[in-house]
Amino acid sequence: MRLAAQGLHHSTGALGGFLRRTKGRRGAQAALTATAHKLARIVYLALKPGMTYGRRGQEEYEARMKEKQVKALRRKAWQLGLEVVEKTSGSVPTATAASVQG
Repeated sequence: MRLAAQGLHHSTGALGGFLRRTKGRRGAQAALTATAHKLARIVYLALKPGMTYGRRGQEEYEARMKEKQVKALRRKAWQLGLEVVEKTSGSVPTATAASVQG
């Protein structure tokens, strides 16, 4: 399973994203072990009668991870007595826009 997990490093799927994210946080060996464990659970579910495995793409995985990070950030900000305000990627604050114009 560890060999299969090692081959996922350049994968564009959710398991490849999991491996790379875990590798940055825990280190290479622990990430391989965690990914191999996750892969073993998926294989078990695929072989167990009556269970289906739905493959997720990397985009869906990254969107889910971003949601988790935003939720954790909001919780931490709330604990510190702060408020998180989201802004769209294309919006520019009005003060900056006014200074650019003149």
